Amino acid sequence: MILGCALAEPSPVQLSVVGVTLGCRPGRVGILTSIERTAYPRFKRLITAHELHLFFSPTREEAAWAAERMDADGHQLALLLALKSYQRMGRFPKPDEYPEMVVDFVRRAVELPEGTMSLWATGRTAERQRTEVRRRVGATYDQARARRIAEESIRKEAAAKNRPADLINIALEKVVEAGRSCRRSPPSTRWPRRSAAR
Repeated sequence: MILGCALAEPSPVQLSVVGVTLGCRPGRVGILTSIERTAYPRFKRLITAHELHLFFSPTREEAAWAAERMDADGHQLALLLALKSYQRMGRFPKPDEYPEMVVDFVRRAVELPEGTMSLWATGRTAERQRTEVRRRVGATYDQARARRIAEESIRKEAAAKNRPADLINIALEKVVEAGRSCRRSPPSTRWPRRSAAR
């Protein structure tokens, strides 16, 4: 679905996505990608039971891995949520992004006590946990290499695809295929700002 915008204000409004800028000027309609087509992975509004089991069921090895590293149930739950979401989305969502149904499903899957709340680490502890998750899934944190891969794939595909979300999805797939990890923040604020159609 494509959304347009017509603005009453005199200044242009721009949406920058991995170097592609789309704008809307007063009285003109611009093209903006709907939230469902954005490349920055998000949790779906409605997650089916099948998807929960397919993407968020921790294996016995994953549960044991988390239990070895965390002493409190809440920290263990948070680490498992980070692991499963990173495996699914290739990023670490903010603690408030996790749907209650996903948190509850993972908690029940590893048989943690009812009412266990995920306790999210901050600062250096959070970074160590993210490093552990990356190591577990075999990803390396190489932002410069990830940017090069993303830029190369966008330039290559720009001739055939013209929607920014499609270009970003391709770039993210290539980065993940290369076994690289990008920053936690959205690519729209961190990746190259050059035009994809050169």
